Amino acid sequence: MTDTLRLPAETSPSPVFDEASAQVVDALIVGAGPVGMFAAFQLGLQGVQAHLCDSLPQMGGQCIALYADKPIYDIPGIALCTGRELAAKLQGQIQPFHPVFHGQSQVAQMLPHGDGRWRVQLQAIDGARAQWLLSRIVLITAGVGAFVPKQLRLEGLETWLGSHVFYHPTLSDAWLNQVLAEQAAPRIVFNGGDDAAVEAVLAAAAHPALQAASLVLMHRRDQFNAPEAMLQNLEQLRASGGVQVVIGMPQTIDANSRLQGLGYVDAEGQDQQLACDQLWVYQGLSPKLGPLLDWNLALEKKQLQVATDTFQTSAVGIYAAGDIVSYPGKRKLILTGFYEATMAAMAAIEYLRGEKLLLEYTTTSKRLHARLGVSHPD
Repeated sequence: MTDTLRLPAETSPSPVFDEASAQVVDALIVGAGPVGMFAAFQLGLQGVQAHLCDSLPQMGGQCIALYADKPIYDIPGIALCTGRELAAKLQGQIQPFHPVFHGQSQVAQMLPHGDGRWRVQLQAIDGARAQWLLSRIVLITAGVGAFVPKQLRLEGLETWLGSHVFYHPTLSDAWLNQVLAEQAAPRIVFNGGDDAAVEAVLAAAAHPALQAASLVLMHRRDQFNAPEAMLQNLEQLRASGGVQVVIGMPQTIDANSRLQGLGYVDAEGQDQQLACDQLWVYQGLSPKLGPLLDWNLALEKKQLQVATDTFQTSAVGIYAAGDIVSYPGKRKLILTGFYEATMAAMAAIEYLRGEKLLLEYTTTSKRLHARLGVSHPD
């Protein structure tokens, strides 16, 4: 997994398919939100290891991207949990089956291989890498689309992507070592006003490798959309000088051989300058269907059409569940998505095996208990 979300490289060449180097898998799940994770659980119960890919660096989908710390009340048996908590519970539930996660990736191409399998090209969001999978089945649980960073539109900014400008970076030691190799005490501007931006600047202030760095949080107004505990920590850092808050909107960049500063308009509408060696952008994420529109699957109003007995799409071996699918009577609920994922996974298993699936219960089945790694009750 890489450490940043950056904009897709539009000019990156598409690698030629090489079957010898392609990774052969039984099942690829496109989208690692709650529905995708539950599909991986249902496949794992039947002995099929799933690969999951997602544009985000972690599993969780909309639960992480849109309402990580907001309450959810309609999960059966769970009176209240946040999106982050639900994602963590589902990720723990699938761990016995050892799913393989391809983070910060999206499907750039999906083509029939000619032998019933699907040739799938996974492309990194930042365009830095690509790989091919040969999958026997594909299960699309892409929700409302792949979450990609909202662009900060400044002339010349793209020149510095990946070297001085980063979208939604995470503070792994390996990534920080790379970033700090050029300058041990950079002037870092965090641009954004939601919980991702606040959380990032708090994490940076606490990170040993960034103690010498100058940290500035820039937002268009002096109000931040983040949990109260984060806001209290931010106020403490502002008071102590650990973090400077600048109210304004970026307008220009100042650079020669490297990034040196930002021009911005302050709250009074005046042009100002701010020293800046690194620009870390947290303007939020937006969902885009992207390449899915080019996969030659039946769509209606940008939603996949499926058969409701199998949740197979218009292509044999490709199934779908969750908000990405549409059919008469469809209800866009997480609970509905769990049902659809179960139906799709069971139909996919029957397709793989060429026979009807024996219905077993996790309460009594020794086979399922063994796969879950639990002892069978007497």
